[in-house]
Amino acid sequence: MSDLSAPGFPEEEVRHRARTGAAAAFPPPGAYGRVLFGAEHRGDRPRPGVERDPLDALRITPPVFMPQRLARLIDLGREPDYRDVELTTAIGGFTSSLPVYVSALGSTRAAGGDLGLALSRQAGALGIPMVIGENVVPVNGYGRLGEAADRALLGRLRAYAEALPEGQGGVAVQQSTEDADAEVWNLVYSDPAALPLLESGRLAFELKLGQGAKPGLGGMTVLDAEAAARLGDRYGIDDVFGDGRVLRSGTPGTFTAEILRQQVRLMRNNFPRARVWVKLHPGRDVAEAARVAAEAGADAVTVDGAEGGTGWAPDAFPAEVGLPLAECLRRLAAAGPPPCLLVSGRIWEGGRAVKSLALGARAVGLGRAALLATAEDPRAGLVRFAECLALELRLLISALGKYAPAALDPDDVWSPAFP
Repeated sequence: MSDLSAPGFPEEEVRHRARTGAAAAFPPPGAYGRVLFGAEHRGDRPRPGVERDPLDALRITPPVFMPQRLARLIDLGREPDYRDVELTTAIGGFTSSLPVYVSALGSTRAAGGDLGLALSRQAGALGIPMVIGENVVPVNGYGRLGEAADRALLGRLRAYAEALPEGQGGVAVQQSTEDADAEVWNLVYSDPAALPLLESGRLAFELKLGQGAKPGLGGMTVLDAEAAARLGDRYGIDDVFGDGRVLRSGTPGTFTAEILRQQVRLMRNNFPRARVWVKLHPGRDVAEAARVAAEAGADAVTVDGAEGGTGWAPDAFPAEVGLPLAECLRRLAAAGPPPCLLVSGRIWEGGRAVKSLALGARAVGLGRAALLATAEDPRAGLVRFAECLALELRLLISALGKYAPAALDPDDVWSPAFP
């Protein structure tokens, strides 16, 4: 078992799902008939001193009358059940087997090496889109010039593509300021290894404006002295730890509405065969930024809630900076969400995913959950985790009398915060 951990995240629940698969959607079968399970079993009450997550506080609300179930019954010629829910979803120009994608995992140590390759292979086998995050090339290299293949971008790209079913999935390659200096998109767009993805319409480039873990800041990692000397001319280096290790910081980039419009148009002009994605942090003007990106022609707009993030961040940021995912969804819904809204932020089970889909998201992102599931079993942990998530999605969506994620709407959830 890997020693990878995620404090404050339901790590053991994720590992249990990676070990067990779809059976993890239920209590232990040996408890049947002996244990009375209720709301607290699902974490319905907050821990003392911990504010309840507003998305978790929502309730999924099935109606009594279900006209869509009747329509499905007529179509099938029998009573439908949860197995009749179709989860295949169009995500940012790609066809995904689930309304799920793997969130951006960049140059952090946790996503590098064998774990990053194992995750890429399993995401590819599942046929779900995967985002390769920022700073992989400036830090670890592209993979053509003798760099360690397990940490380079090309290694992840190949591992994913080799396992990918025909007609499903896709890779989005993220670029930040330092990536632009390294011409990452140009490298990928011209690489023969990426040609099958490009020709089949399964390559996207994602412009990163921010991230949920640290809104307003660039990417951060911890480096030893040797790595710091190698990268010091490309990143900000700060000796904050006093033990030989240093903080490496990327620049967040500068954006206005007009700069964003021009960037999206430039991407469409320079890389006409690639899809265009835009990644936003949970800023107070997130709805306006999403509107600008969509109107400029982005195929998908990704929003990280403040609960999101897999990388290194100052303690104050996850605790105190950025809008919660539920508030991002509320603001986006009020303004009219973009045609393809992707969201992430502590997604690890079907209930939180269904609520996000009902409030306007096209698909949800797995970050820490994907890493933990892969760490639990590098061969099949993420696959079994996804099997469990898929079962929960089918159960919940069918309970609402619906049979596709796109059929969900705000009436399917309730909370005093969403009257």
